[in-house]
Amino acid sequence: MERNWQALTIEETLRELQVDRGLGLTDKEAARRLELVGTNTLTRKKKTSVLALFFSQFTDFMVVILMAAALISGLLEEYADAITILTIIIINAVLGFVQEYRAERSLEALKKMTAPDAKVKRGNRIIKIAANSLVPGDIVYLDTGDIVPADLRLIESKQIEINEAVLTGESVTVKKNEQGVYRNDTPLGDRRNVVYMGTIVTRGKGTGVVIETGMGTEMGQIAGFIEQVKDEATPLQKRLEHLGRWLVFLCLFIVAFVVVSGIIRGEPVYRMILTGVSLAVAAIPEGLPAIVTVALAVGVQKMVKQQAIVRALPAVETLGCATVICSDKTGTMTQNEMTVRQMYLSGEYLAISGEGYEPRGEYVYPEDKVWRAKNTEGLHMALKIAALCNNAVLRKNRVGVAGLFRDNSEATWNIVGDPTEGALLVAAAKGGVWREALEKRESLLYELTFDSERKCMSVIYELQGSKFCYSKGAPDIILNKCSKVWVNGEAVVLTKELKEKILSANDNMASRALRVLGLAYRELPVHLQEYKENEIEDELIFVGLAGMIDPPRSSAKRAVAVCHTAGIKTVMITGDHKKTAEAVARELGVLTDPAEQILTGPEIEEMSAYQLKEAVKHTAVYARVSPKHKLSIVKALKDGGHIVAMTGDGVNDAPAVKEADIGVSMGLTGTDVTKEASSLILGNDDFATIISAVKEGRIIYDNIRKFIRYLLGCNIGEVLTMFVATLLGFPLPLLPIQILWMNLVTDGLPAMALGLDPGDPDVMQRRPRSPKESIFAHGLVRRIIVRGCVITLVVISIYLYGFFLCGHDLDLARTMAFTALVFIQLFYVFDCRSERYSIFELGFLSNPYLVGAVACSMLMQLAVIYIPFFQRTFKTVPLETGHWIIIIVLTLGTTLLQGLLRTVKIRRKRKIIYLKS
Repeated sequence: MERNWQALTIEETLRELQVDRGLGLTDKEAARRLELVGTNTLTRKKKTSVLALFFSQFTDFMVVILMAAALISGLLEEYADAITILTIIIINAVLGFVQEYRAERSLEALKKMTAPDAKVKRGNRIIKIAANSLVPGDIVYLDTGDIVPADLRLIESKQIEINEAVLTGESVTVKKNEQGVYRNDTPLGDRRNVVYMGTIVTRGKGTGVVIETGMGTEMGQIAGFIEQVKDEATPLQKRLEHLGRWLVFLCLFIVAFVVVSGIIRGEPVYRMILTGVSLAVAAIPEGLPAIVTVALAVGVQKMVKQQAIVRALPAVETLGCATVICSDKTGTMTQNEMTVRQMYLSGEYLAISGEGYEPRGEYVYPEDKVWRAKNTEGLHMALKIAALCNNAVLRKNRVGVAGLFRDNSEATWNIVGDPTEGALLVAAAKGGVWREALEKRESLLYELTFDSERKCMSVIYELQGSKFCYSKGAPDIILNKCSKVWVNGEAVVLTKELKEKILSANDNMASRALRVLGLAYRELPVHLQEYKENEIEDELIFVGLAGMIDPPRSSAKRAVAVCHTAGIKTVMITGDHKKTAEAVARELGVLTDPAEQILTGPEIEEMSAYQLKEAVKHTAVYARVSPKHKLSIVKALKDGGHIVAMTGDGVNDAPAVKEADIGVSMGLTGTDVTKEASSLILGNDDFATIISAVKEGRIIYDNIRKFIRYLLGCNIGEVLTMFVATLLGFPLPLLPIQILWMNLVTDGLPAMALGLDPGDPDVMQRRPRSPKESIFAHGLVRRIIVRGCVITLVVISIYLYGFFLCGHDLDLARTMAFTALVFIQLFYVFDCRSERYSIFELGFLSNPYLVGAVACSMLMQLAVIYIPFFQRTFKTVPLETGHWIIIIVLTLGTTLLQGLLRTVKIRRKRKIIYLKS
């Protein structure tokens, strides 16, 4: 029975759900309810069972034809052929099943990793859990940018606004509060005391109790639409599918010619039909789409290990084409451990010692001792503002602490919340000002949350009947809201000269890469009951500046250098002061070209779309920008022909992240909205991880080209061998069963091992490829055709040698041709490892997986030659030493000769480049 939760008061709701709002559910009770109501997930399409996945391997058109061929062989009493064909079909099915099962498991693992979290109170502890573990009665905390994880009845709120467009279709945000009680028939959009799963917190924060989960939520009613969403193939997979269809028709034409010619020449009709089917199976690269899928899955798993979680497979392809990476500064290119280094009070600078988040350090005063006596009160007020106008939590050993525990020398300190606010909290603690102690005397009445557009935050506290507003934010914004300034122990009128002096101090601190915040306060009228932004943040008293630094990541500096050599432009975007941005950009190596400029948000505002399009060509740093500026920057870069990667974390970054060719969200600090809009999530928020992902994207694309080169080169060689032998009027050089076996040992393990290739040494020293570039670009078609012809020439030569010079022994000639065709393909796979380096430069052992795969395939081939049972099945005869010398010299020799010629060509090309430089 559906409950009308909006009609219940807070107390009635909590009583109905049997939960204490102060303690939350116990772990034991939560586990009991989870078992009772199930996980907080929407019903998904039924997963394919393991058995169904296995049997689906037998539905392929070519496999059906093979099974028919096996049946015909059995009816004609060719039992050995029938059993062998069925064995090969089963082995192929097992390989395909293992590949698809691993890909399915990889996808499920990714889904778990990207599942949203929820902050809940369990057993009087505030913890983060996976949203799918929520149960009715859980107390959930919401903040700006969160996606609501379940249907909640609000029990506390602070200016919370929700975008309910996913449910109601209304794009205008809805203000919510916990106080109202509504009729049973109140429309969903008017229920202001309830928030629903899947909707977005666009402003403010709140606390709610879970009333419905999973299919019991309002979102559960539209779950049917979600089930209809199908996984789409990537652009590359679609192009390869088109290629596959084209190759099928071409191969079938040649196969038909071989079959008809054989029948006309007098070969048995049964044998020629079976030969045609087998040759078609060998010639058509039916495994190419599967191998590409596995290559993408393997690449995605490699990225996961490097903390890059791919949410959309097309992003893997696009990563290799990226020409510009636009990155946030804080936390991505820097360490995200802000530390207040300097304060500016009453015209003087104070240095602050200490590292990281440990609240240990000293305030180093100027030599003038008189200053210290006069301004102790001003410093205390600045630290008070820093501590109270703050939502971060300082924790020791992962537990929130008060000031009395600060002397524990073995404590591990960390921050929950924004690093900037954490730095202010630590700076206040270093001066002996702890929020826990302050809040025993003062109580929070109201909060104006930080807004990226307003660039400031204010809180209202009550102290002994008096009300005070404490504000912090961008110095220029805060100064514009002030009418007085604290100087030498008293508030004086903020004159133009004093304002210029403060702004000059701000510039001075910013030029040393410090991020600067202004601190101000005012006493409010006692009778003030309605708190309006323009009233409470007016006539403030400016107290001082706090300058903090977030040290650049050493990994980011190296990654920026890699970008330069990879032909990728690195752009740094920050809301910080222009001089702060410039100092950090120069240290990171982002700003090295004198022609590159720095643009600010206000300057972007004044530009037309065309002017911005021209300006981005010569801009490496954007300072004082808001999220809407990010969107403009992305559009301008894309209009200029760039493939853009854009990072973001806040809810307002989502449009820019969505607009970018590769949207990148922060895994640690990013909001759920931004993660949903992105195609790549950084698990560690590190800029270097983006570069690792770009490298992996390039390697994946290169490996797919290797598959194509190897498979098509081999297939052309196989088809042409049969075709040429038929044209010359010779008996078929391969029997149907031999063709099927060859297809198994050459197209299976070696092709898969190419997907684990580490890539060329210079993969990040090339220019980005164009997304419109053909998969066959840079002479790949020529290489495939040439190698196919070489394979044909070598195998036909060995076949003729075995036939004419060995007493017209057809079985021996076929065994030699069969073995030569297998071995030349196994040697050829090493040549396919690179289009730019020879096998001598890469080394035969640099991909141990490939060495193992080739060794395994060779042993399998030796087995069919020398084990009597397989000799009878595959119609082979043992080869002698002389036969092996011919086979090895010609098959291995072609690969070695190709490697030698490429080495000479590459060295000559490098010498020419050196002489020109």
